[in-house]
Amino acid sequence: MDRTEHGAHHGAHHDAHHNHTPAPASWPMAAQATLHCLTGCAIGEILGMAIGTALAWHNVPTMILAIVLAFVFGYSLTMRGVLRAGLDLRSALRVALAADTVSIIIMELADNGTILVFPGAMDATLSDALFWLSLALSFAVAFAITTPVNKWMIGRGKGHAVVHQYH
Repeated sequence: MDRTEHGAHHGAHHDAHHNHTPAPASWPMAAQATLHCLTGCAIGEILGMAIGTALAWHNVPTMILAIVLAFVFGYSLTMRGVLRAGLDLRSALRVALAADTVSIIIMELADNGTILVFPGAMDATLSDALFWLSLALSFAVAFAITTPVNKWMIGRGKGHAVVHQYH
């Protein structure tokens, strides 16, 4: 094979390697990505709801705090993993934003929407079983709604798929 043929072959191989479509995502892969996201969101949600409820804040500021903390903890868990893989802070933040933003938004809409429509949940206190029951139900609903979204995104090389290269 002369240089020209080798160069053409190498270029074709190189293009084929970089232009491949992502493999379809499996349900277990999507569920694992959703559980990862749910862990960060749940930590933030529970902490925010607990702080707001303990301080007798009104519902709106409590919910805002819970949502902000859900994003903070969701991104933090992803960043922790990619920082350990050797990325710098700025790159790790970019990866976390790309990997988790859509998933966290969907999850927050689903779990906060569930709490909003659950009778009495917004007025429950930390000592009420209703507080914890509605929160647990909201996480189950969020998981059920977000998993297919994550499956679709991972199958297109988006969402949590951008993190897989760092594991």
